[in-house]
Amino acid sequence: MSRPTPALDGPAVAARAQLPEDDRADFDRLAHAVLSAPGATRQPALGAVLRSQLPGTAGVRWLHGEGLSPMSRASALTAEHWVSLFTAWRAHEQAPRSAGRSGGHGPRADSRHGHAPGAQAAPRWF
Repeated sequence: MSRPTPALDGPAVAARAQLPEDDRADFDRLAHAVLSAPGATRQPALGAVLRSQLPGTAGVRWLHGEGLSPMSRASALTAEHWVSLFTAWRAHEQAPRSAGRSGGHGPRADSRHGHAPGAQAAPRWF
């Protein structure tokens, strides 16, 4: 069962209005990912939510730079925080990836022989 997509309101709407038209669809993706994060009846802590949106320690560094606790909720974000978060997220989305990676996922095993790409089973000599 999928979770309903929350409607943007308050500071998120104000931040979206500040962005160029071309960036609004990407902002919506980020905002819905942050606001739709699993968490039964209450919003989960931003530190946990940003782990899935910003790679490595970038989410915690962003929170620290904005003066927010990792235990803060998305409802604590102002329009300026949303714009800043979008800028940080966009910078990581456009960052060059290492050679074997596509879209943040590592190389997949080649199903023809069950090993990672380029790897082969050890030959059996006896």
